[in-house]
Amino acid sequence: MSYDRRTRIEQMRNADRARDRRNRVLAVSLSAVVVAGLVTFGSYTILNKSDDTSSNSSMTDDGKGGAPSAGETDKDLATGPIEGEKSWDAKKLTRNHVTENVDYPMKPPVGGDHSPVWMNCDGEVYKKAVPDVNAVHALEHGSVWVTYTDKAPAADVDKLSDRVSKTPYSLMSPYKDQAGAIMLTAWGKQVTVDGADDPRVAEFFAHYVQGPQTPEPGAACTGGLDGE
Repeated sequence: MSYDRRTRIEQMRNADRARDRRNRVLAVSLSAVVVAGLVTFGSYTILNKSDDTSSNSSMTDDGKGGAPSAGETDKDLATGPIEGEKSWDAKKLTRNHVTENVDYPMKPPVGGDHSPVWMNCDGEVYKKAVPDVNAVHALEHGSVWVTYTDKAPAADVDKLSDRVSKTPYSLMSPYKDQAGAIMLTAWGKQVTVDGADDPRVAEFFAHYVQGPQTPEPGAACTGGLDGE
């Protein structure tokens, strides 16, 4: 074989090797591009699903926004008059501390002179009647007092007990001589309701638990007189 022929064969081999190298480099480059594309697409899909999940988490099954918070609900309930509610002039409800019993003109009392010691009202449910003079002091601190007679259905008493036990600045006790089977009282405010599911129960609590009628807002509802 002549030198020229050997040279030409060697040149052809070198060209083949160069072409193989280029093909390998091209294949590797294409693979890298494909992998990068798949990673980018996967990340986008995950993020997109995450966004959809976050959006759906704040929606109800019918596509509407979730239920309003308890604070927003209370704010709504605390607007407008309460049907059948009775009110007394706060300026005429005296607030002297006395050590003797007081003959209140309404039962349960809605205010007036009272004991220096308040009835504990941090969600207390009393099984026996409590002294008027101590309960009135609890009203002065902004509590709602739920009272009932033996004519109140046991199921209603249980439901109201559950509400009161979960509500700071409220108390509940039986009351023998009141006009209605179930009554709610705050300082200067009172209403007779038809039962535990009467919407006025929620309205009264929203209005008057530490409401604007409170003579001493923020005063303690613990550390006073405890009952049974």
